[in-house]
Amino acid sequence: MSVTAIHKARTAILREEMERADVDALLIYGNSWHADSLRYATDFGIQEGQALALVGRDGSVTLLLDDRGEVDRALADGNCEVVFAPRLIEKAKDLLARAGNRRVAATPWHLMPFGLTRESKELRIADGGGILEKLLMGKRDFEVEAVRRAAKLADAGYEVFRDAVRPGRKDYELIAEIESFFRAHRVPENFMIIGVGGVEVRGMAPPVGKVIQPGDLVTTELTPCVEGYYAQVCRTLVAGKPSELQLKSFAVYQEALAAGLAAVRAGVLASDIARAENEVFRKYNLGKYVTSEYTRVRGHGIGLFPDQKPQLLEDIHIPVSEGSTIIVHPNTYHPDVGYMVLGDTIVVTADGHESVGGLSRDLLSVPF
Repeated sequence: MSVTAIHKARTAILREEMERADVDALLIYGNSWHADSLRYATDFGIQEGQALALVGRDGSVTLLLDDRGEVDRALADGNCEVVFAPRLIEKAKDLLARAGNRRVAATPWHLMPFGLTRESKELRIADGGGILEKLLMGKRDFEVEAVRRAAKLADAGYEVFRDAVRPGRKDYELIAEIESFFRAHRVPENFMIIGVGGVEVRGMAPPVGKVIQPGDLVTTELTPCVEGYYAQVCRTLVAGKPSELQLKSFAVYQEALAAGLAAVRAGVLASDIARAENEVFRKYNLGKYVTSEYTRVRGHGIGLFPDQKPQLLEDIHIPVSEGSTIIVHPNTYHPDVGYMVLGDTIVVTADGHESVGGLSRDLLSVPF
């Protein structure tokens, strides 16, 4: 399906859900770090500032943006009415007032500006998270297909990354090659971080000019976007021949990933998947390295944003549904060798999962 056809299909689904919930309009907030709800309804991937969109059950969409550059981008897309609103909250209030006596749901409620939620009774808005959240997590077949295409490009991009690792190169040079590859394949967005070094490396981050040395671990996650949908792959490679200690350490990550994937099926809780991964580290007396001091999550949802619900953590008791797309990744620090990563995007099925990537899960290496 084309991007336009995908957007039209999502719009029809959203209108059905609004009809089912007896909601006349849906007020949606978005920014560059919480963009999936906004993108679902408007097909606009916000990069700067903040946005509010008012979606009518009749299919009308008004997008308010407080950044002039974003307005120009949205007008070029031409998917909805676009309004420049430097005073975003005041403009939204005016829009709601002109809408008349309608039932309005707002989402994501926990991100909705306080200037709106504190007057929720007067503005006749209520928490409408349930309308969109299930659509974002449980995807339709056409959405899963877009994720599959993104996963194939992520695999291809990683091969470019692997070939780019050569003596004396800097981390930003690797990223430049990846970005060039993705742009050549019409990928408009890619979330990517990198780590280069040994035991001193505690995680991945944007490039800082680190020069690759023999024996370094080079870690990355690539997250290209295809037709609005992301897929992610996480891999670790060694600059040169892996040492026995690196291979032994990485085996823990391989075992943890296998345990996490084995736990996946429709209806299982995010906490159960995370616990399955973490128990492997605990078995090898590495339990402290699955805490927030050393790692963020054990995976997460992925789709219209690189990092969606549910977060795979032992205290997140959200079930994954059939058709959900998630990445399972036991990424964390290892005291013997440094930070290691390993993860793949999968589709949740009734009794398990489908892997949409095809890269080897071994500790990779390049001649050095």
